[in-house]
Amino acid sequence: MCGIVGYVGQKQALEVVVAGLRRLEYRGYDSAGVAVISEGVLEVRKRAGKLANLEELLGADPLPQSTTGIGHTRWATHGGPTDHNAHPHVSEDTRIAVIHNGIIENFAELRDELRAAGVQLTSETDTEVAAHMLAREVPIVDGDLPEAMRRVCRRLEGAFTLVALDREQPDLVVAARRNSPLVVGVGEGENFLASDVAAFVEHTRHALELGQDQVVVLTPDDITVTDFAGEPVEVRPFTVDWDASAAEKGGYDLFMLKEIAEQPKAVADALRGRISKDHRIQLDETDLDESVLRSITKVVVIACGTAAHAGMVAKYAIEHWTRLPVEVELASEFRYRDPIVGPDSLVIAISQSGETMDTLMALRHAKEQGARTLAICNTVGSTIPRESDAVLYTYAGPEIAVASTKAFLTQIIAAYLVGLYLAQVRGLMFEDEIRAVLDELDEMPSKVDLVLDTTEHVRELARELADSTSVLFLGRHVGFPVALEGALKLKELAYMHAEGFPAGELKHGPIALIEEGVPVIVIVPSPRGRAVLHDKIVSNIQEVRARGALVIAIAEEGDEAIAPFADHIVRVPAVPTLMQPLVSTVPLQVFACEMATAKGHDVDQPRNLAKSVTVE
Repeated sequence: MCGIVGYVGQKQALEVVVAGLRRLEYRGYDSAGVAVISEGVLEVRKRAGKLANLEELLGADPLPQSTTGIGHTRWATHGGPTDHNAHPHVSEDTRIAVIHNGIIENFAELRDELRAAGVQLTSETDTEVAAHMLAREVPIVDGDLPEAMRRVCRRLEGAFTLVALDREQPDLVVAARRNSPLVVGVGEGENFLASDVAAFVEHTRHALELGQDQVVVLTPDDITVTDFAGEPVEVRPFTVDWDASAAEKGGYDLFMLKEIAEQPKAVADALRGRISKDHRIQLDETDLDESVLRSITKVVVIACGTAAHAGMVAKYAIEHWTRLPVEVELASEFRYRDPIVGPDSLVIAISQSGETMDTLMALRHAKEQGARTLAICNTVGSTIPRESDAVLYTYAGPEIAVASTKAFLTQIIAAYLVGLYLAQVRGLMFEDEIRAVLDELDEMPSKVDLVLDTTEHVRELARELADSTSVLFLGRHVGFPVALEGALKLKELAYMHAEGFPAGELKHGPIALIEEGVPVIVIVPSPRGRAVLHDKIVSNIQEVRARGALVIAIAEEGDEAIAPFADHIVRVPAVPTLMQPLVSTVPLQVFACEMATAKGHDVDQPRNLAKSVTVE
């Protein structure tokens, strides 16, 4: 979850590293630090809190000029967010500096071993253990830092990315990767390391994917990659398909506002190139043979958080179109309950970053059971797509705000395309039926755009309700996962009690939460679809209003039947039932963003959270 940057080249390393950390602060903002080598001396500055605190320190206590450096922005795991626990960590002899993302699971055993040897540890972190271990190995291997890194990594258990500097080798950066993100940026006379390409995309869009259990060695003019045994390995190059401007706010006050506004384009990009002129779906990225897809007897979606809500939406569509049973599993629980999957199962892993550790481990478990796997992901070159049999990229562009917005909509689009493709290859829908759904999808960018043009009422409501202590969300059918997503956004950003419920479950317990004035946001099904759902939700609204709730209805244009039963109505375009999440989610994103702003919270970097959860 931490942000990592490394640089070696001709530029001033500090400028490159700090600029990279600014783009990676969404990955963790409990502390930040940098290290450079200058005239044979390892210089370190670090400070608890956000990156601004480190920049203030650097202004008061500047670092010397250097062309080699590393930087880190932390999401705390071992040890609290203090100056002492901030990275980089330095060995006792001040020769080695290390930054780290992940968790070293056997650190206690290794720490005790170091203490028995007389090493004095000054932090509560597992990372410091790696710094001291490297310092003890380097003399044994005659100063060969890459070999020392390989030897240390063979003793470590858990998930980690380690990046190290050696003051005796000023033009060298060495890094290792196991179950944690790391990507190489390839320049001319300079090279980069980072946990996300956003850190170096302003300098180069050429990158290398690193595989599992690999060590990479960077000099200004060379990149060498080996496995932990020291054997050379092949790495795959790729080109970043967006530039640095995409990772900037572009005139918006918040990244989240920018990313909400980008959703029409993101949805269009997720569809682009996937539909042929004769209205057939062509998923060129997938390597699963059609005969394999025809043999599938069930689909399992594994995901966490917002991605899991996208999977829940997809379940309704895929089951409807393919008649295959679809299970949606929280990836963090999947492999601990002995799930029943095998060669006749298609396991779809959904992850914006492609590095979500819970989802990655669930994916690996599914593969061990022989399941076919397909990734839905936004980040090219990340681990989950690489380890899946097939991938469908969402092409949403960089999402910097911690609370996900455009990733959610594009994940739904991608999952819908998978469902339609399954129906197509299995011969379960007529061509004109598929064409009709594709035409509906094709209209979604403009429909989302219409929602964005009419959100001022939502902002006003959020400001009016900013003093509320609880907000409840109700939905039926695809409106239920939308309710869950709306509640999650409010929890993430406004730090308040918010719960999403299936409206039919209301009287089975949740109605006890209703009291005078409690806002209840209801995602209202279209009366043009399954009318019974609309009638049922009206009954649910009457139940909560009778107990004093303030009802805010998210209802389609033209649904006048809802007017007598709601205190406020937020209108969205009329769309088919399965398309409703793509429009009804947007006002909930705006509501959460505005309420958090009214409460004075940091919307882009909410407390205790990070964008990419790369630890279990």
